[in-house]
Amino acid sequence: MTLFWMLILTGAFVCRGVRGETNGTLTFLMVGDWGGAEWEPYYTHAEQSIAEQMGIVGEKIGSSFTISVGDNFYLLGVRDVDDHRFQDTYENVFTAESLQSTWYSVCGNHDHYGNASAQVAYTDKSSRWHMPNYYYNEVVTIPDTDVDVEFVFIDTVILAGNTHPTKTWLPPPGPESVNAAEDQWEWIEETLAASTAKWLFVVGHYPVWSISLHGPTEVLVERLRPMLIKYNVSAYFCGHEHDMQHIREWNGTVEYFISGAGHGIRCSADNIDNIPPASLKYHFGNIDLDSRIGAFNWVSISPTSMNVSFVDQTGYPIYFYSMEPTRNV
Repeated sequence: MTLFWMLILTGAFVCRGVRGETNGTLTFLMVGDWGGAEWEPYYTHAEQSIAEQMGIVGEKIGSSFTISVGDNFYLLGVRDVDDHRFQDTYENVFTAESLQSTWYSVCGNHDHYGNASAQVAYTDKSSRWHMPNYYYNEVVTIPDTDVDVEFVFIDTVILAGNTHPTKTWLPPPGPESVNAAEDQWEWIEETLAASTAKWLFVVGHYPVWSISLHGPTEVLVERLRPMLIKYNVSAYFCGHEHDMQHIREWNGTVEYFISGAGHGIRCSADNIDNIPPASLKYHFGNIDLDSRIGAFNWVSISPTSMNVSFVDQTGYPIYFYSMEPTRNV
């Protein structure tokens, strides 16, 4: 057993080492951009490896649920609620017992190329898939405490528009429906303003800040970032970039985590000069693609701290970060 897992199981990193034991800590998994392929067997080696390691890690940490940050089905989403991709890319791949709890999910740009509403509807067919609307919020209480954790799940494609299907380097062109985007912006602000949770998170697909191929998302920098700061959001979780990043503005309070390596790794730091100076804390992407083909992360939250761990597709821990709560509620 590695020193890392010895520390986990003895409580040095988290206080929850055996499935079912809580000890005042909430633990969960997160993965993004894992959506398989349009051809048989409809999953990739990278996705399968990630699923296997997520199952192992989920069991070790006693994961309560999983968060999917979008691009759930490559390349063109799903056709309808009965599309075989729900089975072939999702249900039959993420089969570990520790992955059978709720999957809180949002749509990515590839999901919107298809019938995104079918992913909402699939909530009523699956015992674990949970996307009751394109955007929604969930409040979870840390076990054995009275401390609430709130997740605000948003649809960044509705806010920013969809990417070009072939010219993937182009930024989102703006919302398809300005009215739909404004309705969501209003909902986001009202939801954040009303939150009384000690830990408050926003989860989307497009990044606010990113050093990789797509770079920062302009409308999220202009409109979402001020809300994250104003309402003292603890962290913004997203995907879209096929790598792992941790960014924090040097004088900021919001942590930005990208977890988009569930399908593979893209080596890019094209936008390193387009994020605030000295804000990049970690980047996993400039590596040997033959030896490391993906990654995911897991999070543990107690009333006094949050720990974020990045893990590659072999189960090797590649990054660890700990922070204290910033909200006074």
